[in-house]
Amino acid sequence: MKRFSIGILLSGALLAQTPSIPKPDLLWPDGAPGALGAEDADKPTLAPYLVPQGRGAGAAVIVCPGGGYVNLSMDKEGDQIARWLNSLGVAAFVLKYRLGPKYRHPVELGDAQRAIRIVRQKAADYRVLPDRIGIMGFSAGGHLASTAGTHFDTVNPNPADPIDRVASRPDFLVLVYPVISFTTPYTHRGSLRALLGDGADPKLMESLSNELQVTAQTPPTFLFHTTTDTTVPPENSVLFYLALRKAGVPAEMHIYERGPHGVGLAQTDEALSSWPARLADWLRNRGLLNAAPR
Repeated sequence: MKRFSIGILLSGALLAQTPSIPKPDLLWPDGAPGALGAEDADKPTLAPYLVPQGRGAGAAVIVCPGGGYVNLSMDKEGDQIARWLNSLGVAAFVLKYRLGPKYRHPVELGDAQRAIRIVRQKAADYRVLPDRIGIMGFSAGGHLASTAGTHFDTVNPNPADPIDRVASRPDFLVLVYPVISFTTPYTHRGSLRALLGDGADPKLMESLSNELQVTAQTPPTFLFHTTTDTTVPPENSVLFYLALRKAGVPAEMHIYERGPHGVGLAQTDEALSSWPARLADWLRNRGLLNAAPR
């Protein structure tokens, strides 16, 4: 009898439940800054997947699906991930951010920073702790998450909107087969083109090569990739990990030998489906799953 990992069984159980998707909230109810229209694509949203009272660990994760900055994998890298995080007692918030080529940097980063601020500012309402708010990204969403983790700002007491007064630094990062570098042979050209356009300023490309922006203030990071990923080479994760190590930032990286790009939870792959358990271990070891129930 063929053995299957706990990750496969858990993922299958989660998917079999198929509860309704939470209603997303607008990041800016009165209209997003820089909006170029009034369609759904012009309205970034955050869908809250909350943990029932008394079962939460106090941690929260903003989830950034991938899609090359032109699409969003809202099921495999959004809804499924949020429900898995909920199974750990972690509140999840799936971010629908604006996309290229209609929108360029820094719009996407602004959407991610707004999401972090909203969750932190409303932490009590969501039954989470304001110092346990991480961001998780897949592929191009991993680039967005790593950008949020290396280009955050400090508290600004002046804006009229109280949400804008809250710090945008995430407390931890989870990067899953992420796009990281825009200046090396390992660059995912589609993400670069969608985010910055053709003929982008080399200085801007360097600024958004996030392995070059790591400092001692970059949040602790978990990375997952596969060696045979030909869409976003694993060197992206390796470069970021080495930069974290050099800066003295706590980091853990898992690179599996086999597996294509975009596996999500990999619930049908006996080997790859173990990666969520490695992430759960990392979260637990960092004390993010050990708070009193909220």
